[in-house]
Amino acid sequence: MRLRLSDVLLTLCCLCLAPALPLPAAAAGDQAATPAAQAATRAAVRQTRKETLAALYKQDPKARVAIRGAAGYAVFESGGSHVLFVGGSEGRGILRDNLTGKETFMRMGGVRAGLKDRFEDLRTVLVFKKRESLQRFLDQGWTFGSDREVEAKEGIAIYQLTLSGDMAPGSVAGTKYWKDKELN
Repeated sequence: MRLRLSDVLLTLCCLCLAPALPLPAAAAGDQAATPAAQAATRAAVRQTRKETLAALYKQDPKARVAIRGAAGYAVFESGGSHVLFVGGSEGRGILRDNLTGKETFMRMGGVRAGLKDRFEDLRTVLVFKKRESLQRFLDQGWTFGSDREVEAKEGIAIYQLTLSGDMAPGSVAGTKYWKDKELN
């Protein structure tokens, strides 16, 4: 049996990346969280939203007008790692429906491809221009394909920032979003 270089690289990537991939909520121990821990997590997510929006408005003042005029918006903080050609990330966030004022806590997980070697922490703001897109995101969760498809077809503006508040050349492609059953 002859091993190909691509098989060896794929195996190495999987072995190196496995610890960095997001775990399902039950495996991560989220199901046993106490009410006090849940309240603390909610407060932390809301604080992240406040800090992220302040940083975004500083970098792009027009974003404030876009968010106020939108059907709603979501803010996520995610962390992950990227080893060789594959990376994974996971995080939490909050969606706000501007019409009703209702907040919904969300989770996200993603897979990235490309040649990198680093750990990334990003904050992502999704601005829903269309009510239908907001409702679909909320009801069904979402798995994004390409960023251009999201922005053009779905009417969602995407902003990404680093933890230091700088705009990041990020992407939501390959990212899945869903309601956080524990926090809602």
